[in-house]
Formats: sequence, C-alpha cells, structure tokens
Amino acid sequence: MRVLLKATLDTDRANEAIRSGKLPELISRTLDHIKPEAAYFGPLGGRRTALMVFDMQDSSELPLTGEPFFTELNAEVEVSPIMNADDLRKGLSQL
Repeated sequence: MRVLLKATLDTDRANEAIRSGKLPELISRTLDHIKPEAAYFGPLGGRRTALMVFDMQDSSELPLTGEPFFTELNAEVEVSPIMNADDLRKGLSQL
C-alpha cells in the first residue's frame, strides 16, 4: 500500500542532530530502508518536516520506519494511506 510518512521534527532535537552530524545519517538510513518513490524536506508550520511516499508491504514495517524519528528526533510522525491519480481512477471505477 502506498503511504505518506510525515515527520515533523522537534526543533531542539533536530538542532542537536545537525550539530552532531547525526541528521544526515538518520535520513540516509531511512531512505535506504523505505526506498521512497518521492521524498521532500522543508519547513511546514514553522518546523523542519520530512515527507516521504513509499510502498508499505505490511504494517509490521511501521516501527522500523517511524521509531528513529520518534526516538532520535522527538518528531511527530503521521503515516497515511494515499493514492496517485491511477489509484484514484481505479478506486472510483469500482463505485
């Protein structure tokens, strides 16, 4: 299932991770693990935010995907099922 992961980073913890050089490592590890079809980074609501679209095969993948953001960056993490245009057309055709 295609999902969107939104990680809103705690400013203080992200500042520490940047200063220590751990933030690039965490992001790289996450990208290597989930192999997103798209990943974007920028300020949303005044806080550093990562947005990643990827295919989650099984819900058991959620801890390995989200926990580094929770434990290392005190981030707020949301994971939501999403569709691209083809998925939407397919779903609507079944109504």
